[in-house]
Amino acid sequence: MENNFILASKSPRRRELFKLITDNFTSVESSVDEGVIEKAEPNELCLALARLKCLTVAEEYADSTVIGCDTVVSIDGEILGKPVDRADAHSMLRKLSGRTHDVYTGVFVKTPLFQKGIVCKTVVSFYPITDKEIDDYINTGDPFDKAGAYGIQNKAARFVESINGDYFNVMGLPLSRLYRLLVELDLISG
Repeated sequence: MENNFILASKSPRRRELFKLITDNFTSVESSVDEGVIEKAEPNELCLALARLKCLTVAEEYADSTVIGCDTVVSIDGEILGKPVDRADAHSMLRKLSGRTHDVYTGVFVKTPLFQKGIVCKTVVSFYPITDKEIDDYINTGDPFDKAGAYGIQNKAARFVESINGDYFNVMGLPLSRLYRLLVELDLISG
């Protein structure tokens, strides 16, 4: 049995990745204020935001299976969300340069009968990045809608030294974990 899902996201990357699981979904933007949730730990923050996005959209789609997601980057205990401007993007990328950081994505699934959340963590190491490389990357416009100010699937791929964990998690959707969760919950056939 395969459900018709609601993906509570405007992210083109998440839509593209979710299509690798199923084509039976509609993408609906969740208009939540992400600033209302304050959590000190990145795994708690991304799951709380994924839950908030999911439940907000589920209010309009109560009879559907709704999936909400949120991704954060963490380095030295500091959570890096989406940069607010060019200086913020530069600061984030400078912090990540030549260092290892964690990427967390929370996924929250709600059906009419139950709800469940998961968190996936991937460890990413960057090569040292020059200020010119950072400025050139910022000029592409890519950093501004991404946690940690980079998209691993785009030109920031040049900065990545290594990845330990799910590559797709860094893009914003832990694809295999979500697929296995949906099979486990009998929402899609495996």
